[in-house]
This record gives sequence, structure tokens and C-alpha cells, in this order.
Amino acid sequence: MAGSGTEIDKENTEELADIIMSLQRCFMMNLTKELSLGQVSFPQYFLLGHIGGPEALTMSEIAKKMNHTTAAATGMIDRLENLGYVQRIHAENDRRKVLVKITKKGSALVAHIRQDIINNLTQVMELLTDDERHAWLRIYRKVFAYCQNSKQ
Repeated sequence: MAGSGTEIDKENTEELADIIMSLQRCFMMNLTKELSLGQVSFPQYFLLGHIGGPEALTMSEIAKKMNHTTAAATGMIDRLENLGYVQRIHAENDRRKVLVKITKKGSALVAHIRQDIINNLTQVMELLTDDERHAWLRIYRKVFAYCQNSKQ
């Protein structure tokens, strides 16, 4: 067990679960306002984030990144394409192969929402001391690493 070697306190763990749920609601409510302006759901926004790179992806690659079926990913891509956030293109080497690429409008939405998240976190960080900010970042890096490793 990582940490100080002491047994994990169930009461503290339950309190942390309540805090995380409250934080998610707080931050998600702000995102909901922004996402509703673009008529995009959370899963669609997360999908845009996954395909936000310069490379076009196949539907299979998108489904794998999102941990969805290809049919579910196709439905989300259809909606995002209708809104102008993604476009379907044909692969240069195989015209039968359909690829999906984020548009400038989609990239702008992702950047706008990301900036909103940064603004919210900046307000939270201003409440903390330098030591607390550094500790928070160290802890979140460990949690992030755990989440990345648990996907495999």
C-alpha cells in the first residue's frame, strides 16, 4: 500500500467520495452552460477532445478511444458532423476507408471549453497556498497515472 503505511480510513474515503461528487457537479454545471450553447453533450465533447489531434481517425479507432461500440461512435459522429464540429473524409490510399477529422469549429469549441476549465481551476488555485497547489498537483498526477494504467 502506498503512502504512510497506515490503514486507509473508511470515513475519510467516504468524505472524499462526497467531495469528488460535489466537485464534479460544480464543474459540470459550468460546462453544461457552455456545452448547451454548442448543443453538444458531455460524451460528444469528450469525443471531440479525443479526435482533436491533427490526424484523421477511422470509426474503429474512435470507438476504441471512447470505449464504445462502432455503432455508438457513429451516432455521435453523425450528430457532430451535422453541427459542423467534425467532417468525414476518404483516405487518400483507399477511397472506401472513411476517416473523421475535427473541424476548425470543433477545435474552437474544445479550446473554449478547455479555457473555461482553466479559468475555474485558476479561481480554485487562488484559494490555496503554494505548498497546497504543489501538493494538489502531485496528488492529481498520481491519480491520473492510476486512471491511465487502469485503462489497459
